[in-house]
Amino acid sequence: MALLPIEETFARYRQWVGRLPTHRLPVELALGAVLAEAAAARIALPRFTQSAVDGYALLAADGQAPRTLIGTAAAGEPSGVTVGPGQAVRILTGGVVPEGADAVARQEIVERTGTGIVLTEAVRVGEAIRHEGEELASGSIIANAGQRVTAGLVAALAMAGIDSVEVYRRPRVAVLVTGDEVVRAGEPLAPGMVYDANGPLLRSWFVEHGYGEPVVAYVRDDESALEEALSAALDSADLIVTSGGVSVGDRDFVPLVADRLGVRKVFWKVAQKPGKPLWFGMREGKVLLGMPGNPAAVLVCLAVHARAVLGRLEGEAADQPKWRRGVLSAAVEADPERDRLVRMRLRNEDGLVMLEALPHQDSHMLSNLASAHALVWLPSRAEAFAPGERVSWTVI
Repeated sequence: MALLPIEETFARYRQWVGRLPTHRLPVELALGAVLAEAAAARIALPRFTQSAVDGYALLAADGQAPRTLIGTAAAGEPSGVTVGPGQAVRILTGGVVPEGADAVARQEIVERTGTGIVLTEAVRVGEAIRHEGEELASGSIIANAGQRVTAGLVAALAMAGIDSVEVYRRPRVAVLVTGDEVVRAGEPLAPGMVYDANGPLLRSWFVEHGYGEPVVAYVRDDESALEEALSAALDSADLIVTSGGVSVGDRDFVPLVADRLGVRKVFWKVAQKPGKPLWFGMREGKVLLGMPGNPAAVLVCLAVHARAVLGRLEGEAADQPKWRRGVLSAAVEADPERDRLVRMRLRNEDGLVMLEALPHQDSHMLSNLASAHALVWLPSRAEAFAPGERVSWTVI
């Protein structure tokens, strides 16, 4: 069976994975969700012409002649007066510029003289004034459909008077950790047993990326047990991720059981290292990603494939992980048959992203995960990658 190139897996996700339903949420509860429609400002920004500094609203044409103070304007408290020649209003940052005034003199260039003021230097028309709508006109698009809601976007939407947004529902995730040899940390280890890293890894990755607590189940290497657990997961979750059980061993039951439960296989085995045995299938809009059992391979598949699938489910405009460009700081071995996904350390040298491969890259090795900043995509080829070559990387 020919291995599927990584680029082709993204095409398959686009073809097979549909969007989740949408719903409307209050802006402050939409953090992390993806907009299903564009969001337009309901008011102009700024909403009114206002002062950019603490100072005095006045007429620039009066130059440095003395002015008489006739009122005060603060944020939320307009002065209610009209400024004429020889007059000024004490104004604070964000205060409404009163009628008649065409400039604001910052307080550092103003001297108080009892009931009046004198400027130590002249000001220009429009100085220190934020004009109504100069940032955004009412009705302007603030964010487009397919954009993920960040804390900054929440603030921008709220300031523009938008109290709710239509977003795609966040995916429900279920995790099945397979293997008779898996023991949770803290329990005694019998001969041949290993401590489980995949359960904590999968749970933490989904929580870290804003998907909340996934349902995590531990399943024996038994067809009946796996069928029961996978059936329940397919009934309750939008994305089901399994670790282990997808290769060609006598106890690798995931493909067999998935087929029995009506999950249509889309592909199995990808031309990547680590993570070759990745299995992807669909049933009635539900996604099954069967990942290998080695923790480093699981993390690679999460960073590349789970991220792409989640983006599709949530309606993100991008249909694969965000790949950036960097430069290799040292030579790295290539693979002539499979693309390598290499865990690397990242550092910034005068604005240039430098990438340094970490030791212990085999799929069963995970000690370097504590130091890995980036996952670097090295396309398959015969010759090694040389120092200074530009390569693609994504956050791990």
